[in-house]
Amino acid sequence: MPIKARLPLIWCAILSLICATAQAAPAAGGLRRLDTLRVPGEPLQIFDIGFVNAGGVYALSDRSNRGLDLFDAATGAFLGRVRGFTGYSKAAGFDAAGPNGVVAVGRHEFWAGDGDSTVKVVDTRTKKVVASISTGGRKRTDELTYDPRDHLVVAVNNADDPPFVSFLSTRTRKLLGRLALARATDGAEQPVWDPASGLIYLSIPSLDHLRARGAVAVIDPRTRRLVRYMPVSRCMPAGLALGPQHHLLLGCSDDAVAAGFPARSIVMTTHGRIVARLPVGGSDEVWSDPRAHRYYLAAVANTGGPVLGVVDSLDDRWLGNLPTGPHAHSVAADARTGRVFVPIAGGRGSPCPRGCVEVLGPAN
Repeated sequence: MPIKARLPLIWCAILSLICATAQAAPAAGGLRRLDTLRVPGEPLQIFDIGFVNAGGVYALSDRSNRGLDLFDAATGAFLGRVRGFTGYSKAAGFDAAGPNGVVAVGRHEFWAGDGDSTVKVVDTRTKKVVASISTGGRKRTDELTYDPRDHLVVAVNNADDPPFVSFLSTRTRKLLGRLALARATDGAEQPVWDPASGLIYLSIPSLDHLRARGAVAVIDPRTRRLVRYMPVSRCMPAGLALGPQHHLLLGCSDDAVAAGFPARSIVMTTHGRIVARLPVGGSDEVWSDPRAHRYYLAAVANTGGPVLGVVDSLDDRWLGNLPTGPHAHSVAADARTGRVFVPIAGGRGSPCPRGCVEVLGPAN
């Protein structure tokens, strides 16, 4: 066949290959960038966890400004800053930094871990700290979860040796008890409460000084006892989120990537059976949006650079990644609007020289 006659067939083959490749390449869950939120005060360099409450307020643990930043999740308007946290200093390091983890209690309170081993209760109406509860540790109180059935906030002191869990009454705002985690030799990370079982699940990066051996701890908040460890290998989990079908998303951490383990995430059942391994990792905070049926991963140490990983939580299928920026290890989503909040540190090479919060949402 003459070359001119073959050209249409060649181009058809090329176009077919391009189309097939495009169909095979995952899209990032239909998300696009909607807005960039500026953070008043000192440049946003050091921050930790974010959370969106049922009233539509996004809270960010802003260590650079020693406070909890509050934004309207629907409009992005800055609502104010709640001061009174320790912040960060090079002399004290991250083990004494704060605010750290944050969780919503009802529509008008956030509870946040601080660097002085306290949990501070924030009223979003007055924008003030209305209570400070000591967990009795020597170092920071980090991440938390809320158990509304038992009227508890469960807080983790990850930097104490051994790390421990505190059970705090949301009625009396007092410490009810603690649980030491002697086998957790590299701290403890994100906890989550399961309304179906009433149990607490908690990411444990390493057991017995073995980096390749991590776990999810299962804790009964009523008895304040450890039920069991559900093992996971070569993951060093940090982020943890509860999805549908009694599944848990484990964000394998940046420490796992630094240890030479694959950048990945794991989905397991609440009974410990692994059902999926996902090709995005190096995460800190992860989030589950039940209305959008999405998991979001703040994969700051993913291969190739920081990304927001997007996963379909109905079938545990990775949908793709969106590039983020320096130190983007925090993520939270507003289930009412589908808006996703990813803070990015300022500085050289950052898309936000003074730091910012990128807002992503549905493309339509």
